[in-house]
Amino acid sequence: MCSIMGFEKKDVSKEELRPFFRRTLSRGPDLSRIAETPSGWLCFHRLAIMGLTPEGMQPFRLGDNLLVCNGEIYGFRPLRRQLREKGYAFRSGSDCEILLPLYQEYGLEMFARLDAEFALVLYDGKTDSLVAARDPIGIRPLFYGYDRAGGMVFASEAKNLVGLCKEIRPFPPGHYYAGGRFVRYADLTTVDEYCRDDLETACKTIRGKLIAAVDKRLDADAPLGFLLSGGLDSSLVCAISSVVLGKHIRTFAIGMDKDAIDLKYAREAADFIGADHTEVFMTREEVLASLDRLIALLGTWDITTIRAGMGMYLCCKAIHERTDVRVLLTGEVSDELFGYKYTDFAPSGEAFQQEAGKRMEELYLYDVLRADRCISVNSLEARVPFGDLDFVRYVMALDPALKRNTYGMGKYLLRRAFERDNLLPENILWRQKAAFSDAVGHSMVDDLKAYAQETYTDAEFETLRRKYDYHCPPFTKESLLYREIFERHYPGQAAMIPDFWMPNRSWAGCDVDDPSARVLSNYGASGQ
Repeated sequence: MCSIMGFEKKDVSKEELRPFFRRTLSRGPDLSRIAETPSGWLCFHRLAIMGLTPEGMQPFRLGDNLLVCNGEIYGFRPLRRQLREKGYAFRSGSDCEILLPLYQEYGLEMFARLDAEFALVLYDGKTDSLVAARDPIGIRPLFYGYDRAGGMVFASEAKNLVGLCKEIRPFPPGHYYAGGRFVRYADLTTVDEYCRDDLETACKTIRGKLIAAVDKRLDADAPLGFLLSGGLDSSLVCAISSVVLGKHIRTFAIGMDKDAIDLKYAREAADFIGADHTEVFMTREEVLASLDRLIALLGTWDITTIRAGMGMYLCCKAIHERTDVRVLLTGEVSDELFGYKYTDFAPSGEAFQQEAGKRMEELYLYDVLRADRCISVNSLEARVPFGDLDFVRYVMALDPALKRNTYGMGKYLLRRAFERDNLLPENILWRQKAAFSDAVGHSMVDDLKAYAQETYTDAEFETLRRKYDYHCPPFTKESLLYREIFERHYPGQAAMIPDFWMPNRSWAGCDVDDPSARVLSNYGASGQ
């Protein structure tokens, strides 16, 4: 994980911009550089993952073009060989060094060719202008705004732009910016014609594509680790990785000190695959003491993101403090593709598909945002196999009649795809879905709600929440608490997040006032 900034103009001096850029030093603590272009600035904090030598430091330069990129380019070695045959020379082992030659060969069409998780800013010497782009899901973060003189500024995180830009906006995934406009180069969610693979073919294909997605994300020059909640998604990633690597992997799980639900399942999965497993415990006091910092690093007021972020942040904090791990594989994105507890209430296959498309389009503002910030603030890099572009395109294109839960078990296709491999214990492979924010221990959410209840009287709640009627007003004391903390760190920037991440309240059975799946009638034995 790295941090980048790009300034279209020099209205902000190098000394003025430096404190804004330092706000994300944790994303790249190894080395920092601010480079001048003829018209502006490019900034880079490095976390060395591929090509660990100093030659891998950015910005990269090719002719009059310069580039900073926070990303992983999968399959970069064969691409580099092809580019060498065309006469390009490379100084480092960094995957991102191939991007400027690719830009020289293909121009803006380069982005649609990449199999990558990336956010980049490129200075084009011919046009004396900046080009910026972001991967199709938004795994890597990028924001933008305009400085006091109207110059465009790009940055890895919103916090870089607070006080520098009046309005901060998330850079849309699957887009590039060039010539003063945003252009969409990739659309993963629009399906013109469904794939009609039968159940067996679909499961076989899902299996092959997920194994390939995991495999390519195990390529790193820095030590690997794995977040293991004990749920289906992270357990599959860990089990596949252990087989592909042919060795014991290092797994990490977190839970409350008194009622952790997931820890026992994580331990069972870790023991089954022979992992070197670490358990991290958190307390009520630690949760409440971390709340302000968590919201500041997340840059959101969303209830679900904050609740789920707490366990991930504290787990990654322990990994950073106690180990040499630098890369973490996680299980995000699976829920949006295969369904979650509330999608059991989808009234039709088409409704399921529309909801999946909407969630995938917005994922960069919620779960993907959470994973990136909680991991990067601890100087680690996130890799997300379920976000593999080939995998996502296939699952999104499958007939929703196959994906919708008509089997009495959510994510049936994913479970069935691996049922003959003996990668996991049966009760893990077929375990009911439990929300991460609940499964670390129901007491964590209860403690947060109680703290909010103690913070505001009923009268204070009614008065204070009206301040935010202009955009997504808080509807519980807990949501008010989060919004108030957010506004202290990101004043006037609430519109960066479009809405609360909640079940689709237009569906029968989903009209609830809490985002936790625990309040749904079908939660049943989940999280026990």
